Order: sequence, then structure tokens, then C-alpha cells
Amino acid sequence: MSIEVYRDAWGVPHLRAGDPDELAFAQGRVTARDRAWQLEVERHRAQGTTAAFLGAAELGWDVFARRVRLADTARLCFARLERTDAPTAAWVRAYVDGVNGGLAEGARRAPEFAETGLVPGRWEPWTPLAVWLSTHILFAGFPTKLWREEVARRLGEEWTELFATDGPGTAGSNGWVVAGERTASGAALVAGDPHRFIEAPGVYQQIRLACPAYDVVGLAVPGVPGLAHFGHTGPVAWAITNAMADYQDVYRERLRRLPDGGVEALGPEGWRPATVHAETIEVAGGEPVVIEVIETDRGPVIVGVEEEPGTGGPEGGAPESGRPGEGHDREGRGWEVLALRYPPRVTGELGFGVLPALLRARTVGDVDAALDGWVEPVNVVQAADTRGGLLHRVAGHVPVRDRLNSLRTVPAWDPAHAWADAPAPLPRAEVRGHAVMANARGLAAPLGVEFAPPHRADRIDALLGASADWTPEAVTAVHRDTDNPSAAPLLAAVGRAEAGLSPAASGVRERLLAWDRRMDTESTGAGLYAAVRGAVVRRLAGHEAFAALREPAPYPEVFRPWLALGPRVAFALETLLTAGPVPAGDVDRIVREALEEVAAGEPPAAWGTTHRLAPWQALPDPDDARWPGLAGDHDCVLSTSSVPGWTDRSARASAARYVWDLADRERSGWVVPFGASGVPGDPHHQDQLPLWLRGELAPVTTDWQYLTKEQG
Repeated sequence: MSIEVYRDAWGVPHLRAGDPDELAFAQGRVTARDRAWQLEVERHRAQGTTAAFLGAAELGWDVFARRVRLADTARLCFARLERTDAPTAAWVRAYVDGVNGGLAEGARRAPEFAETGLVPGRWEPWTPLAVWLSTHILFAGFPTKLWREEVARRLGEEWTELFATDGPGTAGSNGWVVAGERTASGAALVAGDPHRFIEAPGVYQQIRLACPAYDVVGLAVPGVPGLAHFGHTGPVAWAITNAMADYQDVYRERLRRLPDGGVEALGPEGWRPATVHAETIEVAGGEPVVIEVIETDRGPVIVGVEEEPGTGGPEGGAPESGRPGEGHDREGRGWEVLALRYPPRVTGELGFGVLPALLRARTVGDVDAALDGWVEPVNVVQAADTRGGLLHRVAGHVPVRDRLNSLRTVPAWDPAHAWADAPAPLPRAEVRGHAVMANARGLAAPLGVEFAPPHRADRIDALLGASADWTPEAVTAVHRDTDNPSAAPLLAAVGRAEAGLSPAASGVRERLLAWDRRMDTESTGAGLYAAVRGAVVRRLAGHEAFAALREPAPYPEVFRPWLALGPRVAFALETLLTAGPVPAGDVDRIVREALEEVAAGEPPAAWGTTHRLAPWQALPDPDDARWPGLAGDHDCVLSTSSVPGWTDRSARASAARYVWDLADRERSGWVVPFGASGVPGDPHHQDQLPLWLRGELAPVTTDWQYLTKEQG
């Protein structure tokens, strides 16, 4: 083999090989050496086998992964890829061979294997597709449809969309492109940052892939070959954000058990056989758990399998309730469940053929043509090239179906809720000067229901509009902006709360009204705002108007981030202060009470004292106190999300930041929250954390003479 591995000053791997397949092997091998523990956790998550070494706490995810058929869907998609695109299938196989070639060495370096007793397994050719599916199966937030059902049932149909917002379970991002006419160099800049739950090791891997066919730097997803989301080939660069499109449906299914143990489901053509089998989930320190896996013509059953009644019930061809476990067939043996329909399971396509095509891209036209084959998740894409080309479009597969499918669970037996054969057309827009993508209602509006509030998009747009002489360094500063526009409604309510306050509460009010609205780590004003906001959120959630929603929804725990009342109130606070079932007089009273509560307690600390990083890790952190304080907030450009009213700890933030310079790739920059290595104790395990905290970027170094070649 002709593989060469170099490292820059931050330990980022720069790989050279003789051809794309050899390079894919090198990417897999170096990733296994740097991220063996992370790769194996992701493989087990995709297969639904994490409880076998992490214990019963992971059982809920494993049950969901098995029932939604992640691994089987990956096998299905890879089999189709082999039939329709053999070169890409071989390229994926080469990556998997590299992973298998590097896992043993990587595992010897990673102490987590010894700690858990985990032995590295073997990756299959379809495993990268399963990792991709596992990472994105909840990206479109289909559990929000379960939440709307609960709101409609318990609070009333008129309030179904009351809590619509970029909720706690939804990942968003910032992204922008500045045309050459508005930069100092005359060439375009592409920049942004994906917001995701922060994981340690990080969900993105800085890497360079070079062979005679291409030379690309970018951010890879460990376990997946190529650079799906963010890359710079030299002549062209691209980036994505979540389009907030709705492309998964939840069907209310009517099932009945046959005498031989089989299952039938009621569809538009009547009763049809469903597939059914049992799977055993091993649990470390506990007894194995056997689950039944059922799939109808619509899709896998994800809720209600265990709710099969033992006795008969009312007659009727359709259930009377939308809640799983209720409703019976004419023989008294039926029950209702929920099934998920998602594009890769239906079509057998995941869009992996796009990945090698992106690496070969030289123009925005190449990127555009490649993305026509993309499937999941649905993204807004921006790209720019050295010829002056610009791209702003949506990519992915969005089924065409009844509007109600996007809002609620729908009856499987009603033909009105079937998918059309062809997907929806994908919007695109011309870039004039600059363009912003930040999950707000805009380009992708025809494809979705709930979007992020417009604050981040509007703020970035305003900042970019203030100059026509942008440089990579100046663009990097946009990432650091901590202005919090979403504070305005609460501050307005505080302004109205002058009468009847105690002297101490009046002092809190005056300080808040004088605050500059910046969520900086050292800001005591931001800390004061957060304390008052939290008190308001708790009181609103405790208002009698929401009493019916306080009982936990009867769904699996894996869906709880979408179904808990507290976070829903927290993220919809702007709306609930001015609309909704809580009377305006009660809102004003709640704000006054919150001011009094904060005034009566210890003075709130600076924002960064309580707003600290809280990354997800597969194993418990023995030193949680070491994580630093953060600037920013959910709706700031510097987006660092907590759950107001319950915790200031931030579990979601920028999983990476980047600036791609089309004038000179070496003037580009990138950073991840921790480092290039996933191995504790490695010099590059967390060496980028200080940069990330300051909102700075590490340089992208592409001159081979300034890189260090690895031996062996």
C-alpha cells in the first residue's frame, strides 16, 4: 500500500494514498486507532447491543434500535448499494476493512475497554450505514407528533401547535456563505457551526483525505467514510444545516394476533400479514430481555408492542382512541400500536453514493449534482467555488403525503395518509451578497412544520450586512456573538412589573432592564436574567392551565426529551408570555413572583458559573466539576442550550466550527470541542477545548512540509 499518515500541530490526521479505495482504508484505520472506543459504542448503539456492556440504563435505546430496525435497514440499504453502485459499495468496504485493521491497536490505547470488559468486535460492510442511521433517526423529531397528540387530547385541539419551537431534542446549526463581492479577497467564504448534543469524544472528526483524484479537508462523522457535511476540496467548499423538514410519519396501527402466533395489521386494503420475530437483548449485570419485533406494511412498530390485551373489547373496525394499547378488533384480540415510516426503510436508499462524489467535486455544479442523490437527513446546503459559483439548496428525501401526516399520528387504515411514489421537489435560492441558514422558517418552509425561532438567522444576517470587506478572521468573530434576542419578551414583561414590588425585587427589575442582553460567561446580568427566567418557567409549567400535561406521557423513555412539560414550556417561553391558555394577568403575576423569588435568595452568580458544559459520555464522568463555564444561550449565535427552569448545564452547543476560505484554503480554520484524539491522556485528547471556549479556530494546514509524518 502507498498510505502515508501525517499529523498537524493539533494531531489532526492528514492521509495520502494511491487511490480512493486505499484512502478509504486509511481513513477507517486511522479513525479506529484514534477513536476505537467511540467507534465501538456507535456500532453497538446502531445494533441495539449497548446494554450488554453499559448496563440496564441503555436498555431503552437498545429496545428502540431493535424495534425500529436500524441494523436491518442498513443491511437493506447496503445490499441496494451493491446492486446499483458497486464502486461506492467497494469504497465503503475499504473503509470497513481499515476500521477492522485498526481496532485492536486502538482498543489497546483506550482504557474504557478494560474498564467495561468490552472486546472489540468486527465491523460489517453495512455498519457505517447503520451508524449513520443511528446518529440521525431522531433528527427529524418525530416524537413531536406524539407530543401534539397529548396536547390535543389533554389541553384541546386549539393548542396543538402552542409549543412549536426548536425543541430540546432537535439539532440545529448556523451556516452562512458570503459572496466574493463582499469579501476582502474577492473570493467567497463559507462558515458556520453544527449544534448537536455535545459528546466526548466529539461527533465530528477533523481530517484530510488526499489521493491523485482529490485533496479534501473537512469534518467526518467517525464510523462513516468521506466528508458528508462539511468539506473544502480547494476549488469548492460546502456546508449544511438541518432543514427542519418533516420526512418521518407515525401511523396508528391496528394489530390482531393469529392462532399460530402471527400478527396481522389493518391497512387500506384490509388485514394483511405483518412480520414478527423475537430478539434477545443481553444486559450487563442483569437478566436478558426478550422483545417482540413487529413490522407492518407502513413500517416498524415502535410503541405499544407489549400492550396486547388479554381480553376482548368493543366491536368496530377502527379503534376509538389514538393512544397505543387501546381499541379492539371484532374478535376481541386486537390492539393499537404506533409504527414509524422513514425513507431509507421504504426505499432501501440512504444516499451514500453522494459521499465519494462530494470528494471529487470541483465546482458548485458538482456539489449540486451529487446532492440530488441525498436521502437522510434532509439538509440545507450552501457551497461556493473559486469560479464565483454559489449554491443554496435543500437536499434529501421528503415524501409527498397528506398535511396531517406532518402534524399528528395518522390512521394506517386510511388510504388518504399513504405516501406518493415520488418525493417532494426541493427548494433552492439565489445567493445575493450573502445567505444564512440557521434552521429558521425560510428556504425549507414548504417541507416542515416546526422551525427554530428566527433570532439566530436574523442576527447573523444583520452582522453580515454590516460589512462588505469580510475576512476569515472577521467571520470567525460572528461565531462568538452572545446577543440574546429571545430575552426581549421576558424583559418587556419585567418592564410592566413595576407596581407592587418589594424594594429588593425592584432592584432586580432595574438591573435586568439595564442589562445589555449579552450572555457572556462573566456577566452577572446574564446570570440574573437566567435566574428570573428559570423562576418564570417553573411557575408557568406549574400553572393550572397546564395541569393536564403534567402527567408523564405513556411512551418509551427514549422519547422523553420531546414529551416533558418543563422543557416544552422553557423553549416556548416567548410564545407563552404573550399567547396561550395562561391569562395575561396571571403571566404578569408570575413575573412579579419570579422577581420576588430571585430577590429573596442569594444574588445569582455570573452566567458562566452555572452555565457549564455537560457532555454526554458512554461512561460516567468521575470528575464532572472539571467542565468549564460557557457563554451564549439557546437563541444566541453562540448557541449553548440548557433547559431553563431545570438546569443551566449545557448539553447542546457547537459540535464544531469552521470557516472555509475559497481564496486560500490555508487561511481556513476549524475547531472541535475537545480534540483530534478520543484517547484519554493523549496530548490531543482535549487540546482544542481552550480554543473552542474562546471562539477561536485552529488553522487548516495543508502544506505537507509543515506536517509530521507518522512512522509505521
